[in-house]
Amino acid sequence: MKKIFYLLFIASFFSFSSHKYYIALTEIEHNEEKKSVQMIMNVFIDDIEKAINKDYDTNLQLTTKKELKDVDHYFSIYLNKHFKISINKKEHTYTFIGKEYDGDIVYFYLEIENIEQVNIIEIQNNILIKHFPEQQNLIKAKIKNNRKSLFLTKKNDKGLLKF
Repeated sequence: MKKIFYLLFIASFFSFSSHKYYIALTEIEHNEEKKSVQMIMNVFIDDIEKAINKDYDTNLQLTTKKELKDVDHYFSIYLNKHFKISINKKEHTYTFIGKEYDGDIVYFYLEIENIEQVNIIEIQNNILIKHFPEQQNLIKAKIKNNRKSLFLTKKNDKGLLKF
């Protein structure tokens, strides 16, 4: 009986210990009707806030009444520096559509217009890696019902998807 109690005690201790995961997800989809590539990226709010505050010597104060009014400007600059995309072997600049907070996640909405078709997507994603070396960036793409994914890390922050 003491062994069971001991095991339950140890198990409960580990279930309450905090473990921080460093992962971001970017979903990419080609909208054939609108001829655009639409992307949704989600990142932990506290991680991106810490990275931008350090990189740009600012204090964003995200999700508070004191949040900077030009926070989207900082997000756009940071994303453009750390997330690059080429489609069909041509680098593209995306438009920062906006952001949305949900719990401890921020969703970024990005778009590249005037894309007739997608055969190859090349990604470079080193978001948060400078400040969080264990950061992992998962890329999921859906082109004409064909799904592919990439798992990018500090050691390998570039990948290629062929459709």
